[in-house]
Amino acid sequence: MAPGFGLTQAQETLAAQPFSVLLGARIVAFGDGEAVVELDARDELRQQNGFLHGGVLAYAADNALTFAAGSVLGPAVLTGGFSLQYLRPATGPTLSARASVLHSGRRQAACRCELYAVDGAGAERLCAVAQGTVLTVQP
Repeated sequence: MAPGFGLTQAQETLAAQPFSVLLGARIVAFGDGEAVVELDARDELRQQNGFLHGGVLAYAADNALTFAAGSVLGPAVLTGGFSLQYLRPATGPTLSARASVLHSGRRQAACRCELYAVDGAGAERLCAVAQGTVLTVQP
């Protein structure tokens, strides 16, 4: 993990992102090349068929990938790009995006993310997968 950058600092970073606050996202795990971002599936985040909107899944994947990479590269990172494959509609009250670093160097990390729809009993259904590259930025 990057020195001095733990779960508390990751939560503070997420809380400093107005869009993340708007969505009600929370980071519940962070460190050692992994991160978990969750959010509650409110009605205003759904599409016309009642499923969580694909853009919300993309947001969760992007942030989870970036936080996972940040746990090894440090907090000054940005998404270089990612791809997302939707497997099934996201239903249930909670979305959980779990990302991990596959490989990292000094200036970039390749990461993978699995997105799960979690029901009220805690049962999970894989609804999307993503992979991407995260790059360090110069201050």
